[in-house]
Amino acid sequence: MERGMKLDRWGYEVRTCSDSCISAINSYYDQVLSYGRRRSVILEAPKSDPDCVLGNILAAYFLCSADPSHALPLIRAAKSHLGHASSYEKAVFRALIYLISPGRDDDLAVEIHSKLLQDFPRDLVSLKRAQVLCFYMGQPDLSLKLAELVLPINEHEDYIYGMLAFSLLELGRIEDAEKAGKKGYEIKKDDPWSQHALCHVYQYDCRFKEAVEFMNNCASSWSSLSSFMYTHNWWHIALCYLEGHAPMEKVREIYDECIWKELERSDAMPAEVYLNAVGLLLRVHVRGGDYVFEDRLKNLAKCLTNQVFWFLEWHLDILILWALAYTREYEKAEDLLEGLKCRISMMTKKKQELMQRGLSLAEALYKYGKGDDKEALKLLGHDFDAINYKIIGASDEQLDVFIELHISLLLNNGEAHKAIQATEQQLKKREGAPFLWRLLEKAYLILGKEEAADYGEKARELEATYFPQLV
Repeated sequence: MERGMKLDRWGYEVRTCSDSCISAINSYYDQVLSYGRRRSVILEAPKSDPDCVLGNILAAYFLCSADPSHALPLIRAAKSHLGHASSYEKAVFRALIYLISPGRDDDLAVEIHSKLLQDFPRDLVSLKRAQVLCFYMGQPDLSLKLAELVLPINEHEDYIYGMLAFSLLELGRIEDAEKAGKKGYEIKKDDPWSQHALCHVYQYDCRFKEAVEFMNNCASSWSSLSSFMYTHNWWHIALCYLEGHAPMEKVREIYDECIWKELERSDAMPAEVYLNAVGLLLRVHVRGGDYVFEDRLKNLAKCLTNQVFWFLEWHLDILILWALAYTREYEKAEDLLEGLKCRISMMTKKKQELMQRGLSLAEALYKYGKGDDKEALKLLGHDFDAINYKIIGASDEQLDVFIELHISLLLNNGEAHKAIQATEQQLKKREGAPFLWRLLEKAYLILGKEEAADYGEKARELEATYFPQLV
């Protein structure tokens, strides 16, 4: 090892003489992979060594999401010392400087990360970063390829199997995802991404009670998680109660105590909380449970009129549009919608074409919130397929609410036959979900068919199965 070089957590060379700088970098790695709430620890690296390329560029990347202007001095410092950096530092610098560049091509960003991981396969933070990019591109196949690329050299490492499991989930490979998630959990019990992946599996398989018991057993390890991961794990538990037909008051309790209450923490990130809060309330609304939640949506919508929470990510913006429209904040909703259209107009032609679906979904949620079911259905189309909307940055589980909403719109617009087709398609994957049988019952009632009674009975049998002790 050259003089002035130290090894980071992965065993890769970093040019610095500062133990504190390396310590901050390694702590940052751990915070990223564990979804910790102290990712700002990376800002200590350039303080400890202003000449360290890796410390500067990682700190700059962290700041770019909050305040890009503060990142510029760190980027300049990294560039000015690049000639003396290790080959690993140069590879990370190239990947990050392109990732934060305006007008980037996402495919090229993934390609650059792929090259980095080929040369430095132990760098699981770069893998995580690349997988997040793939997630927002709606390309889980690329995410899986990257995980499989580095798996052989990391097969005994913390965190790798959670990342593998989530990619498998998004490709519908549920059994493989369960195996990977369990392996990740065995290696590191408090890995939140492995826990989260297993909850996804149980939830998809309609093993709602198992999911709740598993996640409740894990919950003691969540206090140090970021606002997003903490409230998202509770969002999953609330959803399992909702899907398993537990009393709506149980869902409300989780909303109040485990999602909304996160905002009381001094280091909370409100936007991350709002994403899970409004996502849960939309699901409750589609299932007719608003009456139990009283003014909670109105209180949330007041927070969401603040434009500081707009344009952070498409999924959140789409949910905000529904909340604003439903609570009659029409002017604010229209401002948000116009802002989304403006942002699309500034994208590359390739990105514009991809995001047109996201814009259609946004417009549909706005119309749905206003109560214009006919126009909302027209925007979604009669053959809506949620898998085409991953580009908004949502998982299959998060997209499911739009499927349920679409079926409800078909029913409300007298399209019972189409609703039956769409519901039966979902039941092929999740026949243990009571709400789907309720939708089928409603469709057959509209048609005046005798089968409605059978589907209603099936729904009641399932509803009595999962949480009878709570009823």
